[in-house]
Amino acid sequence: MDKRTTQPGSSPSWMFWRRRRHLVTFLLFLGFANIYMLRVNLNVGIVAMNAPYKVTLSNGTVIEKQDFNWSSKMQGVALSSFFYGYTCTQLLGGWLGSRFGGRTVYGMGVLVTAVLTIATPVAARTNFYILVVVRIIEGVFEGGTYPCAQAIYARWAPPQERARMTGLTFMGISVGTVLGLQLSGVIDGLLGWSPIFYFTGVAGLIWSVVWFIVVKNCPDEDPHISAEELKYIKDSLGDSNNAIKHTSKIKHPWGKIFTSVPLWAIILSNFCMTWAHYTILTLLPMFMKDVFDYETAKAGFITSLPYIVMAITMQSAGSLSDWLANKNVLSNTTIRKLLICGPFVIQAICLTLVGHLTSIVAVIILLMIDVGVESFSITSMFVNCLELAPQHASVMYGIVNTFGTLAGSISPLITGFIVTDHSEEQWRTVFYVASAIVLVGALFYGIFAVGEKQPWAMDESEKVETNGNIKTDKNSYDNKGYIEEHL
Repeated sequence: MDKRTTQPGSSPSWMFWRRRRHLVTFLLFLGFANIYMLRVNLNVGIVAMNAPYKVTLSNGTVIEKQDFNWSSKMQGVALSSFFYGYTCTQLLGGWLGSRFGGRTVYGMGVLVTAVLTIATPVAARTNFYILVVVRIIEGVFEGGTYPCAQAIYARWAPPQERARMTGLTFMGISVGTVLGLQLSGVIDGLLGWSPIFYFTGVAGLIWSVVWFIVVKNCPDEDPHISAEELKYIKDSLGDSNNAIKHTSKIKHPWGKIFTSVPLWAIILSNFCMTWAHYTILTLLPMFMKDVFDYETAKAGFITSLPYIVMAITMQSAGSLSDWLANKNVLSNTTIRKLLICGPFVIQAICLTLVGHLTSIVAVIILLMIDVGVESFSITSMFVNCLELAPQHASVMYGIVNTFGTLAGSISPLITGFIVTDHSEEQWRTVFYVASAIVLVGALFYGIFAVGEKQPWAMDESEKVETNGNIKTDKNSYDNKGYIEEHL
């Protein structure tokens, strides 16, 4: 019997708005782009804020001024302060997304951060510690965005499309990083550092309005979704759809979650990956200035190049993951280990070599490789939580990201203590530390990771014992014909 699901008058693939799940994915992509623009603007801005500049007085005298003169430790505190708040609300954001749906929590996270970003110049000029408090509050509201993306995709993403949809969504990370770094450098060169925060804040406000108008928590609530697409999503999710749909009835088995070894494999590997990621993202503008003496605008442009590569590889990573899964050539567990451990080893090699290079071209090429292969790990980790327990994925990812953001907050602080005189040797130590941490993550994930739904997350109807192995009902493959025809 042919179980293909079709949609009437199928539209070209570029007309993504005709399929509501693709429209949600596109807006999540723009959402993460805004999130990262709002996050990285200070990375370039803080260099400009502390850079001396020349001013010509009315009598023709040229003097040198400096808006701020913060030490490297103070700058480390300012850069890491976002993560103090961000860490605190990961699990809470995941629970709120699971309980009420991800739309509101995700949207408010971007909206409030955008408003506070516009207020950043006033906060910085008033008092350094007011700036720190503003960044902490931004982190508090952005803390729920990643876990709530899990809650949204648990309701909107057919299992066989998850990696591709996730890949497109997380392209927003690299696009937002590129725009944030490049625009911040350009805006500073033309208008000064304050407008950096005004432009990125207004962009976040505009996105928030569109998000709240268009996106709904689940397909059933969307008045514009076609009956065929709604049926396709429900059929693909199978028994998981019933468990996820009734959010008020979801009871999280906290003991099982916190003692799940496969989950801890994701937690530790994500911590290690995030450490390496923020070593590059947060500190690269400083590294470029200290070692290669690059100005703010030029440093912002060059440090954005690796994330252009990530934008390209992110979608490829999701497509490769889905292709391998749908071909049934490898098990989900093997696919996850391949797409996480392999890139980790490559990243460790790149980070080790970066500290020894004197050519800026060679450094950028290695960092392009480093960040490019990281996209495979990011996509696979996000999907891995959905594979283990889809109805609990948002709270699980909240736990994962809680530990991950610790890396984001600790990394700049540790670097501030290591890099005291801004020497090349001290920066080399920073990259050695990041390389060693990534290798630890690869080893732990390679030993303990699993890519299958866990027994404690299954309904009784899903459990089928075969030679002592628990298998799941994979309704998703009934729709492979639709996927091949329409995507």
